[in-house]
Amino acid sequence: MESDPLRKMLHDMLLARAFEERAAQEYAQGNIAGFLHLYPGEEAVGVGVLHAAEPADYIVSTYREHVHALVRGVPARVVMAELFGRKTGCSGGLGGSMHLFDAGRRFMGGYAIVGETFPIATGIGYAIAMRELPEAVICFFGDGAVNQGTFHESLNMAALWKLPVLFVCENNHYQIGTEIHRHSAVAEVYKRAAAYRIPARRIDGMDVLAVHQASVDALQQIRAGNGPQFLECETYRFRGHSMADPGSYRPKVELQAFEEREDPLKIAIAETVVAYPDAEQIAASGANNIERLKAHLNEGNHLSAEQLAGIEQEITEQVEDAVCFAGDSPEPTLADAQAALDCNRQGEVLL
Repeated sequence: MESDPLRKMLHDMLLARAFEERAAQEYAQGNIAGFLHLYPGEEAVGVGVLHAAEPADYIVSTYREHVHALVRGVPARVVMAELFGRKTGCSGGLGGSMHLFDAGRRFMGGYAIVGETFPIATGIGYAIAMRELPEAVICFFGDGAVNQGTFHESLNMAALWKLPVLFVCENNHYQIGTEIHRHSAVAEVYKRAAAYRIPARRIDGMDVLAVHQASVDALQQIRAGNGPQFLECETYRFRGHSMADPGSYRPKVELQAFEEREDPLKIAIAETVVAYPDAEQIAASGANNIERLKAHLNEGNHLSAEQLAGIEQEITEQVEDAVCFAGDSPEPTLADAQAALDCNRQGEVLL
């Protein structure tokens, strides 16, 4: 992959992690109310998939959607303002954490009901197919949603009508606090798609490059008119289900193993940062392996340590600016709420 796309993916993953960790701090300080479901650990999925999407594609997400919105291009200021419940948020401060929306970017919302994304994505896919447009719908959902009736109904119709939908399962192994082997008779989620003859793959959701390539391949099949595709991305959330969940049901050794060896940010940085070997590493490579060593170095020379530090500083300033913007923004009024209620009314009387 060329350096610029890889750098952009790394930038978005770093922004995602910094934004979510700051959101956790603001929640603890009382600046964010309600439920707050965070994404640390799963960044490679959202970034890898959405970097494969086209601007005309539609995105349908779940209640863990902040990062999806950011990667789609919704400004950090606007996302944070919505978390704060401010008028300048992407849903006017009336939606909050679980209901981000940006029609202009075809980000068709986060949805708080488990399994709600399936029929919405299927409906959008049907509209695209009826108009014969070269667009697609990307439908995100968690492993816990595959036991909902909407999952089976939607996959059946999408397959029957060959709708342009990419179903993306973010399998973090826990349905709130229940491990997948305890809530699903078929723990290999991708196998469920076979019942509807939908091509499906399971991929390493901690590797952004693997996720991106699988998404590119799947979207190519969709745009070629071959119907829906299904990706199961095996990932892991480092925090609890929400800020109200300490995550004590997970073995500490399991969490530590993922944080130390499978952190998608560590993997992405290792792919991009120039790492020159020391004398011992050169000696260990063997006297006749100089050319092989050069080739190895060239494969990863996308980003210097100084450039990485610059990106991290830029992101720190961006997140701080988002918090300040949100804190200074006004709250929505009752008139704003009434206007939101009235915008789709057709003259009916509400009792």
